[in-house]
Amino acid sequence: MYHPFFRGKQFELIAIRETANLMAASGFVPIIEPVREALSGLNRALNAICDANGRAVVIVNPYHGDHSEDGESISSLLNDGYLDKEGITAGILLKEDMSLDAAYECYEEHKDHSPTFIHAGFTEPKALADKLGDDLKISQHVFFERHCGKLYWKHFKGSTRILLRDGFQRRKNADYPPIEKFSDLHVTFEEEAMNGFGDFLMVGDDFVEGGGPAYAVAIHLTFIDPTKDDVMYVNHFVSTTKDTPTDPAGKFGQAIGN
Repeated sequence: MYHPFFRGKQFELIAIRETANLMAASGFVPIIEPVREALSGLNRALNAICDANGRAVVIVNPYHGDHSEDGESISSLLNDGYLDKEGITAGILLKEDMSLDAAYECYEEHKDHSPTFIHAGFTEPKALADKLGDDLKISQHVFFERHCGKLYWKHFKGSTRILLRDGFQRRKNADYPPIEKFSDLHVTFEEEAMNGFGDFLMVGDDFVEGGGPAYAVAIHLTFIDPTKDDVMYVNHFVSTTKDTPTDPAGKFGQAIGN
């Protein structure tokens, strides 16, 4: 039901590995876009998911990171180690520059891994749905909400459909308000005729390779408010010191104290 989207950096993969049992027990299905050339961390995370009898979607043609030009090593990893693991699915990322023929070719190549289409700017939804034919009803589709709306989704009616919404508004650490709305999709996705939902956790959809010293430290914590129809909010705990890049440990202490 819940599909959190991870960019496969080291700490994201460690988080997946360490929470694999919890995610499997809760029915969570992480979507992983590998962004680092070395795939050992991804392999360990997938092993942990399989050991927990969980599920995951691994994007074989990433848009960001070291595999953006060639995802063949990701495909090889899945073919060599996970063909017999039903829980591991190949994700096909459909961006605006992907043709119908390329999308379907990727689908055919990874058909043994029950491919999941991830729609993020693709411009030929009706043609793809028509080309899938009878396979449409057994296919799964994840829609980046900011790239495609109801007119787009309707072409895939009858398949398994997941709506992905970015609820995190990125700011400078010093500029976060104490509290703001994160999402209500977990209680409204069925109203959108979806089978599940997802988000980009507390990092948002923006891909950031790195950063400099933080002038302010912010810790983000989501919670559900039962007095407001179970809407999910996010608390931002920000350090009081915001005008110097020094003493990051002290700033973490300030943020936790807030």
